[in-house]
Amino acid sequence: MANKDFSNGLKAGLSIAIGYFPVALTFGLLAKTAGLSIIEATAMSLFVYAGASQYIALSLISAAVHPVLIVVNTFIVNIRHFLMTASLNEKMMPEKRTIKALYAFGITDETFSVLATSKNEKISSAHAFGVTFIAYASWVTFTAIGHVIGANLPLFLQAAMSIALYAMFVGLLVPSMKGNRKVISLAGMAAAIQSFFYFTGILSTGWAILVSTLVASILIEIVYVNYEQKRTIQSTEGVEN
Repeated sequence: MANKDFSNGLKAGLSIAIGYFPVALTFGLLAKTAGLSIIEATAMSLFVYAGASQYIALSLISAAVHPVLIVVNTFIVNIRHFLMTASLNEKMMPEKRTIKALYAFGITDETFSVLATSKNEKISSAHAFGVTFIAYASWVTFTAIGHVIGANLPLFLQAAMSIALYAMFVGLLVPSMKGNRKVISLAGMAAAIQSFFYFTGILSTGWAILVSTLVASILIEIVYVNYEQKRTIQSTEGVEN
């Protein structure tokens, strides 16, 4: 039964593994141009395994930001994983905490979506391992392959690849902004705060990104919570009238 569940998990996660191919390959390429060795780049995918956070870490490494700040920034960007795993836990079959911790490491936005939308009432640990394993293996493998390809590119192309890092951030941000005023407001405020720190030089790059992210997130959330509360009060008053 466990083998069958694992096989079904592999099949369910295959589309994720294919989707990770270009993103992980690009990460490997950019890691090479950022000065990381193949061991360092592959180790980052092995132990961090955090997609967009790894791209952010590359930009911070390139800017010679202190390692502690890189870790803190990565933690903040990935805080959503606490909510995802807590939500997913309700759908999982009972299991030892050590086993849960193992497959929880493999939870990403994509693997969470596949598992959370599973038609099964309860998901076995073997199925979860199947989904997360194939996605994880794809990410790590193609990171290494991307680095090898990057190492064989002409030097002028390696230098030009640094621009692709910013293009990747734009590519991640723009689709989520479409039709979503909250995301647009959040991105705009974070950019404004970051620009202020950049031109005034009050904070270093790492601290500026950290503070901009936190301040923008908190302020926008406060604004939207107050807005929703006012709407609720107005609709309640309208019903009463």
